[in-house]
Amino acid sequence: MERRFAKREHLFLRWLIFMAGIIIMSFGIALMITAELGSAPWDVLHIGLQTQFGLTVGSWSIIMGIIIIGSTALMQRELPQAGGIVNMFLVGVFIDIFLLLLSTPDSIIMKVIMLLGGIVVIGYGIGTYIAPECGAGPRDSLMLALQEKTGWKVSRVRGIMEIGVLVIGWQLGGPVFIGTILFCAGIGQVVGFALPQCQKIVYRLIERGGTHEDINQRTLRSNHYDGSGKEIR
Repeated sequence: MERRFAKREHLFLRWLIFMAGIIIMSFGIALMITAELGSAPWDVLHIGLQTQFGLTVGSWSIIMGIIIIGSTALMQRELPQAGGIVNMFLVGVFIDIFLLLLSTPDSIIMKVIMLLGGIVVIGYGIGTYIAPECGAGPRDSLMLALQEKTGWKVSRVRGIMEIGVLVIGWQLGGPVFIGTILFCAGIGQVVGFALPQCQKIVYRLIERGGTHEDINQRTLRSNHYDGSGKEIR
């Protein structure tokens, strides 16, 4: 009974950390958007869709997530993971909440600080939600499915996806500016720095004093992180 309870406790804690990571990441996304100096490729698409068809940025994030999850499920011929579904809905909901609470500063210096802060917050949010290993997000799942189908490297598939949605979003009127370039160039490095830290903290919380060897072995896998949200195999 005690062992079963411990497993349930660990599962609850993992999902709690997973959702906290998603909220942190959503806050970072909202900071970038509010800075009005350019957004991440997928958010360029979501804002472009909002510009052309209405609804909110978060709503389009959810709609695109549903399309992506459905496409991935058809490609892999299996049901989507719970983590991907939770990710899809929570990110959209919290982006809209934070966008309502934030306002664009007048000073260009404050806008730059908000932009850079957003990129760092997104990186730590990604690290936090990846660490408990509750499942990949919709876009990462699609990327991995395409990688399996094409046999290309994860970085190549991700690059093509990001460029594709960026071009479409830009054509729809999404904000492409210096922030977009900084995000594309820097998010991999930020997550690569944040993920090992998040993993160590999460593993210690979950495993309640697990051996350093076990923690270090899991952390070694983060050295193969390429900014995709998954390990490179």
